[in-house]
Amino acid sequence: MKKILYIASLSLFLFSCKESKTEEVVANDDDLITVTTAQFQSSAMEIGNPTEQDFDVTVKTSGKIDVPPQNRAKVTTFMGGYVKSTTLLVGDKVKKGQALLVLQNTEFLDIQKDFMEVAEQLTFLKSEYDRQKTLFDEKITSQKNYLKAESEYKRARAMHQSLRAKLVLLNINPKNVEKGNLTSTITIFSPITGDIVIMNANVGMYVAPSDVILEIVDTDHLHLELAVFEKDILKVKIGQKITFKVPEASKEIFNAEVHLVGKSIEGNDRTINIHAHLDDAIKQKLLTGMFVEAQIIVDSKKGLAIPSDALITENDKNFVLLLQNQKNGYSFKKVSVTIGEKSEKYVEVMPNTIINASSRILTKGVFDLVN
Repeated sequence: MKKILYIASLSLFLFSCKESKTEEVVANDDDLITVTTAQFQSSAMEIGNPTEQDFDVTVKTSGKIDVPPQNRAKVTTFMGGYVKSTTLLVGDKVKKGQALLVLQNTEFLDIQKDFMEVAEQLTFLKSEYDRQKTLFDEKITSQKNYLKAESEYKRARAMHQSLRAKLVLLNINPKNVEKGNLTSTITIFSPITGDIVIMNANVGMYVAPSDVILEIVDTDHLHLELAVFEKDILKVKIGQKITFKVPEASKEIFNAEVHLVGKSIEGNDRTINIHAHLDDAIKQKLLTGMFVEAQIIVDSKKGLAIPSDALITENDKNFVLLLQNQKNGYSFKKVSVTIGEKSEKYVEVMPNTIINASSRILTKGVFDLVN
């Protein structure tokens, strides 16, 4: 009782000084919260009834922003070498076929020399094979000599084709090598158009064939990759709308649409992959790898609702302030409620013996009373 008197006295003092907008809150023996009529009006509080509203029925999920495999390229080299030159940094845009960096290694020369030697041998072996074939057809030479010439020619031809393919992989023109124009450097070109997201090369460093030199991502085809639990997957269909946000970066709500639904359950968490397309207008605001929280709209329904501002959440429990009487002010009782779906402005509440369409609850000014 002393505590109640102290609170009442302190509240009267604050009210008389008119220096604070904090509401006078009086808790009586019935656990009611009471404010005067003057305070109710000055704080623009409002009382209303729960109303019927439309709600989206959603499946909650999470995932990330990603691109299709063909829009992501990890650039490597067929043979190791030392980085001779590069001017690129993370964030730079490159076009397909653009030179990315130059590698240098004497082993590149060795392959070109081998190619030239085999090319010269091939000319002779081809001539010898043709001669032996003619002689064999005319019964002048033995089958042994013919088969030997054929074997040596085919072996040399296979070696020539193999070395030629290596030169092409190294971006060295075989015709230049045949003319005697050898080089100890090779140029690595971009396989796709996009942005450099990883750069591991510095001038002078050695890169091995197993090293990822840099990574390029084409962000023109950003999409959502979501994981839906097995219990919800039968609700998800192609064409359904999705709302999502990037909780670590923004509170903004973005839109997407289900484009593909996986056909198998993956991992120990028993989820199915969902591929969703984004609106073109929002792609510039997003980056690959961003974590997203999403809701797939699978249905709609009507439900009893209250304004979002009327809901009190404490320790994972939800309450509303239910009007008890208007004698000497306004008296409210904090009543527990069970909530359902949510929209931008409303929260669905499950009707019970206390909360229904005729209940009168505080819909505006709740924050001032409970904080």
